[in-house]
Amino acid sequence: MLQNRSRGLLRQLNLRQEKMMTEILWHGRGGQGAFTAAKILGAAFSLHENFALAFPSFGPERRGAPILAFTKLDSKAIGDRTQIKKADFVIFLDDTLFSLAAFEEIKDGGKIYVNTIKSASEFAAGLENVDAQKINGSIISFNGNEIARRILGAPLSNTAMLSLLAKKENLVSQDDLKQAIKLYMNPKVAEKNLPLVDEIFGGNV
Repeated sequence: MLQNRSRGLLRQLNLRQEKMMTEILWHGRGGQGAFTAAKILGAAFSLHENFALAFPSFGPERRGAPILAFTKLDSKAIGDRTQIKKADFVIFLDDTLFSLAAFEEIKDGGKIYVNTIKSASEFAAGLENVDAQKINGSIISFNGNEIARRILGAPLSNTAMLSLLAKKENLVSQDDLKQAIKLYMNPKVAEKNLPLVDEIFGGNV
């Protein structure tokens, strides 16, 4: 009986520990840098004795084709290497990939970040059979293309959306994110992206 009770307590402890993991699902198209963003977030998080896992969906990445990337963040070693089915945060680098299925991809209390010129209320108006209040509460819209075009000279929104997520959800610090960018991006590319991180962390977004 004591052994069974111990096993039950251990299962409860494991469940509580599993809930501590933060899972992020990235939607993008080939060439938009979804996997790059997933890797950089993981690298920034793991700078301080934490653990991270980042990987793309299986199959070849073709420019313009829809792809998925995944980031798992935890304070302990991550043994689960399966694709994320329910995420804390779902990121869309391209709003044409967004659909009602996104609401099936988030956990209770999860959020959806969309790179778009539309507001959350505009999304609500365009979706049928979905409670507008639910959409407004779970969707965060941001025009990452505009700030990327202004700073990088091209509408590559991965760094913008990554910075926004990191700032709003307090996942990693501004300095750690910049350090990870220096580690994972070509030096010339990193140099261009660092001011973008600074603007988002320093701005009212």
